[in-house]
Amino acid sequence: MAKDRILVGRFGAPHGVGGDLRLTSFTGVPGAIATYKPLCDESGTRRFSILSLRPIKDNMFVAKIAGVGDRASARTLTHAELFVPRASLPEVEGEEFYLADLIGLAAMNDAGGAFGSVVNILNFGGGDILEIACPDRNETLLLPFTKEIFPHVDIEAGHLTVMPPAGIEAKPPER
Repeated sequence: MAKDRILVGRFGAPHGVGGDLRLTSFTGVPGAIATYKPLCDESGTRRFSILSLRPIKDNMFVAKIAGVGDRASARTLTHAELFVPRASLPEVEGEEFYLADLIGLAAMNDAGGAFGSVVNILNFGGGDILEIACPDRNETLLLPFTKEIFPHVDIEAGHLTVMPPAGIEAKPPER
């Protein structure tokens, strides 16, 4: 994911026959996604304009998108992600940051030793999960992005501190 664009939402399945789509918003104020401009795909080549939003629950909406007038057209957008140029978003202050800024950060243990690096951020509905690639593991670790597990994030220094749950080490035990 390019850091000059920030992921703010994702289209879901079509809703009805008139071209409406489900839309999940990842913004701090979910309904504000309709005010972000321009909304585009990850490459920045395809643009979307939200004409209306109807809330379903929490951060999920039914959206009417300009140029999408039937179910078949809406189906082509299922799972499409919505991005905005970073420059159109407000600057972050203090300990705030955009999740996209975490990708590529070094993960350090509490003693300052190398643990791995952040390769992805996932969210399946239960909260953000950081995917950490560790040099001594064949598989990545998926750790919940909580203050207990990641007590310190320093975007400018390029690292975060990880306090893995019991039983998880940077290097798996020898067999």
